[in-house]
Amino acid sequence: MFGFGNEYEGLAFWLPLIWAGLIAVAVAMYVIVDGFDLGVGILFKAARSENWRDRMMFSVAPIWDGNETWLILGGGGLFAVFHVAYAVLMPALYVPIILMLIALIFRGVAFEFRFKSERSKFLWDNAFFFGSLLATFFQGMVLGAFVQGFANDGRQFTGGTFDFLTPFSVVTGISLICGYGLLGSTWCVMKTTGELEIWARRIAVRFLIATIIAMGVVSLWVPFLGRQIETRWFSWPNIAFLAPIPLITAYAAYRLFRDLEEGRHYRPFFLAITLFLLGYLGLGVSLFPYNVPPNLTIWDTANTVHSQLFALVGFAIVLPITFAYTAYAYYVFRGKVAEEIQGGGYGYH
Repeated sequence: MFGFGNEYEGLAFWLPLIWAGLIAVAVAMYVIVDGFDLGVGILFKAARSENWRDRMMFSVAPIWDGNETWLILGGGGLFAVFHVAYAVLMPALYVPIILMLIALIFRGVAFEFRFKSERSKFLWDNAFFFGSLLATFFQGMVLGAFVQGFANDGRQFTGGTFDFLTPFSVVTGISLICGYGLLGSTWCVMKTTGELEIWARRIAVRFLIATIIAMGVVSLWVPFLGRQIETRWFSWPNIAFLAPIPLITAYAAYRLFRDLEEGRHYRPFFLAITLFLLGYLGLGVSLFPYNVPPNLTIWDTANTVHSQLFALVGFAIVLPITFAYTAYAYYVFRGKVAEEIQGGGYGYH
């Protein structure tokens, strides 16, 4: 692949691997941290009272906008380092990505206006709910389209505008709604008290069952996409090394169910995150090393070594800072949201 006389041979091989790992971390962080606040929005309309909706929204209000940073890091990293991948993926996914961003805008505006409005509060309730629901659905469709692969001729997308819209991508969109609903409900278990917490536990069990069914359906569907993914999972000796992934997933799901039944507060949320990370790992195993499936690898789409090194310097500064202020924000706003405080409104205790 790379000439032995090239002094950058080693860097040309390892830098794309490093960058693929960094972008994968950024995307995983976005899915987790924005997943639970989108999940809270998905639950929003089902909440029984204004008090419940206020507390649910307030549990994510101090941190939701910081969560979006990871989306920017992932997309920016893709543009800066894998320009060919960006050139193919964006035209293929313009429609779902634009619709996702519009939904996120409405959802973001709802945070700012809902607490200030009175007569129009129902409008912002709907904006928060439908913005969260649609943003999640279109994210899932993007994932499904990515797994299916893209028609391309080298650097150019050669498919149609609506190639992303298939039964498989619709199923992955619905599946992600189930998964984010699980994250959001376990977040509410961790951050709320009283009747709202009890309700969130019941909802979390339902979303857990839906998520496991969705993961099973998608996992069984993927080998029929004609990508030879089943060979990677079921050939020997791969099956011996990869079998622990579904086994650990099953155990994590069982443990999550038991923790919800036993009244635990914090562990259900982290077990829900574990389920997501295991699913993410399975996706990585299935698709690596392609970042434009089915035929363009991370090395095929990478920028020059100099460009990657230049961008890596900035990423090496920004990524730790982002981790640090994210951790600090969650530390400052730790604890449960109070049911009520003196002077009205809601806060942390």
